[in-house]
Amino acid sequence: MSTLNLTLLTDLYEITMMQGYFKTNNREVVIFDMFYRSNPCNGGYAVCAGLQQVIDYIKNLHFSTEDIDYLRSLRMFDEDFLDYLHAFRFSGDIYAIPEGSVIFPREPLLKVIAPIMEAQLIETAVLNMINHQSLIATKAARVCYAAKGDGVMEFGLRRAQGPDSGVYGARAAMIGGCRGTSNVLAGSLFDVPVLGTHAHSWIMSFPDEYTAFQKYAAMYPSACILLVDTYDTLQSGIPNAIRVFSEMRAKGIPLTYYGIRMDSGDLAYLSKKARRMLDEAGFTDAVISASNDLDEYLIESLKFQGAMITSWGVGTNLITAKDNPAFGGVYKLAAIQDENGSFLPKIKLSENTEKITNPGNKIIYRIYDNDTGKIRADYICLTGERFDTEKDLILFDPNEPWKKTKLAGGSYTMRELLVPVFRKGRCVYESPSVMEIREICQKELETIWNETKRFVNPAKIYVDLSDQLYNMKQRLLNDKNML
Repeated sequence: MSTLNLTLLTDLYEITMMQGYFKTNNREVVIFDMFYRSNPCNGGYAVCAGLQQVIDYIKNLHFSTEDIDYLRSLRMFDEDFLDYLHAFRFSGDIYAIPEGSVIFPREPLLKVIAPIMEAQLIETAVLNMINHQSLIATKAARVCYAAKGDGVMEFGLRRAQGPDSGVYGARAAMIGGCRGTSNVLAGSLFDVPVLGTHAHSWIMSFPDEYTAFQKYAAMYPSACILLVDTYDTLQSGIPNAIRVFSEMRAKGIPLTYYGIRMDSGDLAYLSKKARRMLDEAGFTDAVISASNDLDEYLIESLKFQGAMITSWGVGTNLITAKDNPAFGGVYKLAAIQDENGSFLPKIKLSENTEKITNPGNKIIYRIYDNDTGKIRADYICLTGERFDTEKDLILFDPNEPWKKTKLAGGSYTMRELLVPVFRKGRCVYESPSVMEIREICQKELETIWNETKRFVNPAKIYVDLSDQLYNMKQRLLNDKNML
């Protein structure tokens, strides 16, 4: 995966449009915005991820001789255009919201300023990478929120839609808050913790359950989590685990990380019984881990029922984001540079209000409440707009502008979200490690209200437009010359 040339990871129409621009001598510099329209899982927020893979893709973007030969074989492209592709390199600017940030609908996660052929080519790959990882990071953040501080392990590789989804999904899950993954390749590539126990087949391969536990504990005394539901959880599995833990203690083997895992049955009932049995045997710090088609809703329900589970293994429903399998990010033209170097705003109209785009060269400010540190709103503005936080600021809903909120001067702070990633084709951004991005994400999640994190009818954090941007959009909407 790391050595594969991804230049042809694009939709055919990106390249046919490129040839069209080439033939019409269209070298205009344009602005494209990547954004999404609604939060996954009917939630109140999303988590941005995938930027590092976009960086790697842009750095290595080139058409090899084999790529050119393949395009020639399609009999759709002229030789002068293929010659142009042979020397192609990305030369534009890219701004992005850093990975691990909490994000909201309609704000640009990524802004591309480049000649139109270059900006057009990268559309599909950018969407593929950011859509997928942002979706899984968001799902992981929801699962970890449901776990209320318990450890969550990602172990969905065998159910992921292919190797790439398994590996980069594991990366995104770590960003969203998981403490480890079962995916060894992801651990190697991204330097993240790998975790795991054993399968039912391990138990079944020995003459009896006790022997299987004993042999496993002898090999992995400092990471001894025993799977207790192969035969009978309460009558066999837990008693045999306690027997092995007692023998380890008698031999003076430190019980540093040990416990049981359950993968079936009534997890609330069984975990409460297991906790009592372990505690009565003197193993009050033993971990009780659970798996079995978990997601945020089931974890929340089990916590409500008083389940004594302290570690959660989440597979299929996390790695596939089963209840919301697509993120829905889009990539739209926002402005074209004129001969004087100014950007002329462009807008896409639609009978569907949510599909009308925000035009122009934009920046985003995040507005925080000084007393709580929580996000009050995100504020999309035109490049160059500046604000005095000691003065009152009026926010309004761009779809229902009569709905207004006044922020008193001195009660709020503002932070610009988009950071430069590429300038004139050169990468100027150093991505943090995955574990560092995970820490960034945890701090970001602390800035949104618990009411926004809830799973049913979450409170909305508004993304508002500045007066200048709103007025520009209204002028374009009323401009009959566009029709």
